[in-house]
Amino acid sequence: MRIPFRKPGKFSGFDPDLLITKEKFGELKNKLDKLKVSQPKASAEVARLAELGDFSENAEYQMAKGRLRGILHNIFKLEYQLDHSQIINTTDQTDTVQIGHKVTVVNNDNKEKTYQILGSIETNPQAGVISRHSPLGSELIGKSVGDEVKIPLSNKIITYKIIKIE
Repeated sequence: MRIPFRKPGKFSGFDPDLLITKEKFGELKNKLDKLKVSQPKASAEVARLAELGDFSENAEYQMAKGRLRGILHNIFKLEYQLDHSQIINTTDQTDTVQIGHKVTVVNNDNKEKTYQILGSIETNPQAGVISRHSPLGSELIGKSVGDEVKIPLSNKIITYKIIKIE
């Protein structure tokens, strides 16, 4: 089943990044299973509240129907993600940075940081997981140990030197 087409909005021009790890795939699968278990209960609640009569002034019915819509939307969205996702297979090759690798870099201030480069769905910069589409992630891909990348900010340029690829 397709996800319903909505009127284009601010972020409608972006294609979803469907590269995910096996762990994230399992997490999304579990979430989908939980939603599919809760969907019949929500449908039964809507049916029960529909029997009370007047839909226009039945706030409980409107709320239950909204919850059911949200559950169904999330089910469709997760099924689409799972059907179209591509699992990130990290290779043992650590000559160049690839998606899924952990990269240790040193910046201008000699601060060492380790980043893992994954798809946009799994990013968490505080935990050191960056997107392959981020300025740093896109610059690191394809580089080798010893290479430097420059990331321009609004008031300065930060240089990162790759010291280790895992």
